[in-house]
Amino acid sequence: MPLVQAAQEAAANRSREREVRAVQIWLWIMAALVVAMIIVGGATRLTDSGLSITEWQPLLGVIPPLNEADWQEAFAKYQQIPQYQIVNKGMSLEEFKFIYWWEWGHRFLGRFIGVAFAIPFLLFWLRGRLPKGTVPKLAGILALGGLQGVVGWYMVKSGLVDRVDVSPYRLALHLVLALVILSAIVWMALSLAQAPEKIRLHTVTPGQKRLAFGVVGLVLLQSLLGAFVAGHNAGLTYNTWPLMDGKFIPNGLGTLSPWWLNIFENITTIQFNHRMVAYLLALVAVIQLVWTMKSADDESLVRSAGLLTLAVFAQAGLGIWTLLEVVPLWLGLAHQAGAAIVLILAVWHAYNVTRAAAEPGQALASSYSASPSIN
Repeated sequence: MPLVQAAQEAAANRSREREVRAVQIWLWIMAALVVAMIIVGGATRLTDSGLSITEWQPLLGVIPPLNEADWQEAFAKYQQIPQYQIVNKGMSLEEFKFIYWWEWGHRFLGRFIGVAFAIPFLLFWLRGRLPKGTVPKLAGILALGGLQGVVGWYMVKSGLVDRVDVSPYRLALHLVLALVILSAIVWMALSLAQAPEKIRLHTVTPGQKRLAFGVVGLVLLQSLLGAFVAGHNAGLTYNTWPLMDGKFIPNGLGTLSPWWLNIFENITTIQFNHRMVAYLLALVAVIQLVWTMKSADDESLVRSAGLLTLAVFAQAGLGIWTLLEVVPLWLGLAHQAGAAIVLILAVWHAYNVTRAAAEPGQALASSYSASPSIN
């Protein structure tokens, strides 16, 4: 009887492992889709396509123009907004179709991600396959996704009346919210990883934990600054490196009043800040790596810190290249994708650190279940 019971428990454990693994794979697919969404959003911005669809129709908007009359109607609506009247006057229908398809693709992908998240989530939940404690967290991510759709329209709406483009403030909000959603999905996927029966308790101090999360915050701050660079087309100016207009600290950093407006609306200050935070992020990443190498007693922490540092320097190099080439589309998109990759690695390292012990000198933890319990 004990042998039969043991076999049944082993089979049940294997079944739970497969169920948790399925949830984890779904979350990684969702993370990949969010990265794709961020890249497509970057293309929409770089091609000035975001205002080509002047209405928000959450359901009917999934259907693009199907015939010539539909295209003429959509084009006529676009011709009523300032971007066409001031910037794109005389645009042909074929040119309009080019920007329309970018914006339609961005919106369609957003809808697809919503469905691809909501339906599996509900199925996993109703079938009792979600580990305990994950349901409210996943529901929160789904709610953030719905909020992101509202923020996207809030952003587009800012460019339909008094502007020829969208508000940089709303663009920054839209991008940062996407990155927050990506971070949450990655963290959830990592938290479902099968734990080994025994883990080494790493020598990690509270200061190192704070630093790891500080790096995540710094990556988000740098992405926020990058959104303002994109929103003001600041990457089309000062296309030299390491100097700006022949100086490391250029003239014109504080010409607006009150002073804080320079952070968000002074093109010189916006690009300068983006450069400076890039240097700071690279320095902090190196400090984190060295500190981890000197104190951690497990190579997984060193690996995540090392890959993050490598990615930070690669992203900085890509940013410099993009600037020197005056932001061609493919380089701009690569730089946007690089930001998402850096964030994923920063979250990964922060997660690894939270799994480590705060107290040094301990050897092995006691054994625990390899699979999270299922509802």
